[in-house]
Amino acid sequence: MQKTFILHLKAQNLSNSSFVDEFATVLDIGHDAAYRRINLKTQLTLEESVKLAKHFNVSLNNLFEVGNQNTILVERSPIIVNEVDLESYFAKSIANLIPLTKLKNATILYSAKDIPLFYTLKDSLITRYKIYVWLKFSNKEMIENKISFDTFIETLPDSLLQKAITLGETYNYINITEFWNENTINGTLQQIIYFYEAQLLSKELALKICDDLNDIIKHVEKQTIQQSIINSKNNATYNLYKSDLLTMSNVIMAKTTYKKVFFVPYTVLEYLKIEHQDTCDVMEYFFEKQMSNSKLLVHSGEKDRTLFFNKMHEKIDRLKESIIINHNFGLE
Repeated sequence: MQKTFILHLKAQNLSNSSFVDEFATVLDIGHDAAYRRINLKTQLTLEESVKLAKHFNVSLNNLFEVGNQNTILVERSPIIVNEVDLESYFAKSIANLIPLTKLKNATILYSAKDIPLFYTLKDSLITRYKIYVWLKFSNKEMIENKISFDTFIETLPDSLLQKAITLGETYNYINITEFWNENTINGTLQQIIYFYEAQLLSKELALKICDDLNDIIKHVEKQTIQQSIINSKNNATYNLYKSDLLTMSNVIMAKTTYKKVFFVPYTVLEYLKIEHQDTCDVMEYFFEKQMSNSKLLVHSGEKDRTLFFNKMHEKIDRLKESIIINHNFGLE
């Protein structure tokens, strides 16, 4: 058991200092004493194990599967209530993704109920709009003062925007498999409708956001055809499945040769991180079943692929027409 624990701690050691140095520092012991524990010549006490687990962010319950087999531990992402929290969220997401960019076989599986986050993180108006929408759901001041998007973009911190763009670029170096259906864009369209009708989004900017959304769909279509991530410098692969049987859920799974982890959203941006490997195996099997019941669009034929993307463009264009003439909105 101690051997398993020590090996797991070594895998979590991402600092520049040596593992022995960090081990000794955490327990406040000498190097000889640290070596004896690492080499299994001295047993770790319960107190020492807890100290090490806390420092290296390791769950003892999860590692040794303590407790009810139907009960697992999850990690909750930090709560976002303001711009500082959102920038910190982007920074932490970048830090979590960077190790994946260095692994050739790392893959992300994405069940896209809504347009995946990274497509809306560029130096574009829709990026600024998404940041506005996320904060409108979480920032009490923005809700109470009814701050419009037109006003918001004048005060948007540049550091927040740059972090968002960097996060979007980081995804370019990871293999990605996505599951979409024709309703994947509906959430973004509904957000445009809501804030436009609430007079918190001007007609001019609403139309420009629709244009950005059309550009995203064109971008995804191009990636689908070439089966690779656009702007990727390490030839990251891309596969898009059209899934009509199952409802999308925005669940994301990250897979490497050594480990699996998946993320389940429970608010607009906050999520639960699950590393329990048996549960991850079940989720991976679910994704595999979804693949078998979906169409890989690059193989479905030009007609089916074109119809799929054109239907989304048509929804966007109908929304634009409705905004121009102030007509009733509809997504059907």
